[in-house]
Amino acid sequence: MNQAQLMAQVKKMQTEMARAQEELAATTVTGSAAGGQVTIEMTCDQRVTRVKLAADVVDPTDVETLEDVLLVAFNDAIEKASEASQKRMSSVTGGMHIPGLM
Repeated sequence: MNQAQLMAQVKKMQTEMARAQEELAATTVTGSAAGGQVTIEMTCDQRVTRVKLAADVVDPTDVETLEDVLLVAFNDAIEKASEASQKRMSSVTGGMHIPGLM
């Protein structure tokens, strides 16, 4: 493979990566906790778009439990977003690990 072909491949990969990043920014995942009473929606570029709480999970005398289930739901959403991002980027890079990409 000559240098011109290599540069063309790099440019193609950059274009595909930019497209993948746009797709991920538009892809929403949902994390949940407490049997779905707490849900967090987030894009795969990790922007929270919605937090939904069932009324019965909000107990003013037990804020600590609410904090705990919110953490679980956020972590679940982050994990799902990360998995989706890794899967999509892997399809672009052919499974190559590129430092700093994800």
